[in-house]
Amino acid sequence: MESSRALASSPLHKIPNSWKERNSRTSLSFATPKQLRTSCSYKRSSDKELTGAVGLGCNGSDESSNFARIIKKAAIGLAAAAAVSVSGFDSSALAESLTVAFPASRDIEVNRVQKTLVETWGLIRETFIDPTFNHQDWDSKLQQTMVEMFPLKSADAAYGKISGMLATLGDPFTRIISPKEYQSFRIGNDGNLQGVGMFINTEPASGRLVVLSCIEGSPADRAGILEGDEIVEINGESVAGLSGEVAAQKLRGRVGTTVIVKLVSQQGNDKNGPSQREVRIPREVIRLSPLSSTIIYHQLNDGHMSKTGYVRLSAFSQTAASEMENAIKEMENQDVQSYILDLRNNPGGLMKAGLDVAQIWLDGDGTLVNTVDRNGEMLPINMVQSHALTHDPLVVLVNEGSASASEILAGALHDNGRAILVGHKTFGKGKIQSVTELDDGSALFITVAKYLSPSLHEIDKVGITPDIQCTPDALNSVAPFQSKDKTKASSLEMDSCIMVAEHALEVQQSKGAAS
Repeated sequence: MESSRALASSPLHKIPNSWKERNSRTSLSFATPKQLRTSCSYKRSSDKELTGAVGLGCNGSDESSNFARIIKKAAIGLAAAAAVSVSGFDSSALAESLTVAFPASRDIEVNRVQKTLVETWGLIRETFIDPTFNHQDWDSKLQQTMVEMFPLKSADAAYGKISGMLATLGDPFTRIISPKEYQSFRIGNDGNLQGVGMFINTEPASGRLVVLSCIEGSPADRAGILEGDEIVEINGESVAGLSGEVAAQKLRGRVGTTVIVKLVSQQGNDKNGPSQREVRIPREVIRLSPLSSTIIYHQLNDGHMSKTGYVRLSAFSQTAASEMENAIKEMENQDVQSYILDLRNNPGGLMKAGLDVAQIWLDGDGTLVNTVDRNGEMLPINMVQSHALTHDPLVVLVNEGSASASEILAGALHDNGRAILVGHKTFGKGKIQSVTELDDGSALFITVAKYLSPSLHEIDKVGITPDIQCTPDALNSVAPFQSKDKTKASSLEMDSCIMVAEHALEVQQSKGAAS
């Protein structure tokens, strides 16, 4: 899948801030965000968006906002100025209004982005997790950016000014993407696409565009592209400075066409250093299933064979929970006695999908995750009469590539006593983003809260340490397993972490303990 699945990718929700044009020229208004409640419950079967983490109460009991704070004037004294009236609506009190005068660009496209700038500024002002805006005057930032945008001649340059304004917040996850990029993002979470079947990501530190993984059987997989390969050119053009989303668009295309990708590989070149190669890859219809599964047959110490259900989840898309449910039901019908849930290199996705998956494995009304808002107030998000599909022992595999929604799920299962964690420390992304489609079709991602595990463990920049590390020493007493699914058996049999997980499950079963 060409849709970028960055390790910085985020659990996402649509927040209910709807900005609508009040007239065709300059006037914009927005509905105020609600205040967080002190507690929130979440039911997996509900059709409602989980909005408790991003400024709303749950189950229809939204609280009114106290939006009667004084908004400072931010007037720009320039000729040929247009007025933007920004009003907040509150059920309990009339909100103050702000009139911002700005030089209206004669370029139609730039003028439209000027309105998007005001829309972006307002949403950040009301929902961004840091109320100091990285210790700067956010109102003055609007003035400055509007003045810088006025003489520009293209929408792309104008969007660049919005990105520059957002960069001053010091949060790499708060960003704006163009309408075309937003459509690509939605495809990545919603359905199928036409492309080559790669997960790619731009590394924040180095700026390198690297391959996270290839979908099994996809054109990229058949071309021998490997995890960790660096993409340096697409169709002869350098990808230097491109975001993952933009590069993904270049890889996509109509079925039957091809794309030429130049790669630098670090693997298998110890003597001569990295090797460079060029591959021509056909584009096909790619089914974006985030889940694969098989049954592992493991010989116990007493000579009997046990069945372990292996489920690998690569991303938290809208279909993740339903596909997980179907896989577990099918394996339960085949008398599987234990499970391994593999979240390694799963960079996250939709937070709602992560919570839905958690409740497939959990009973009761316990806490799934705790969120902390911009005022430092904590909101526990709890299950509502959840019923697990199975109570068989469970091991969850994690590593340094398990991020965001993966860490929410791993924390929920571990802290509720449902699973043992095996692998390596997780990535450590404990911030929650909202995503809002703006009037021009672009989308604004805002960090609105951070989260803690059910046991109140910090995750952001810390990660989750597993119960058992995958080290060579841990393999000394582990017997190899056998899988009747020959298409997956070879790779699984060579995976030391799966062998360690199997051993942990065997210990649980020998004690008669079901997690």
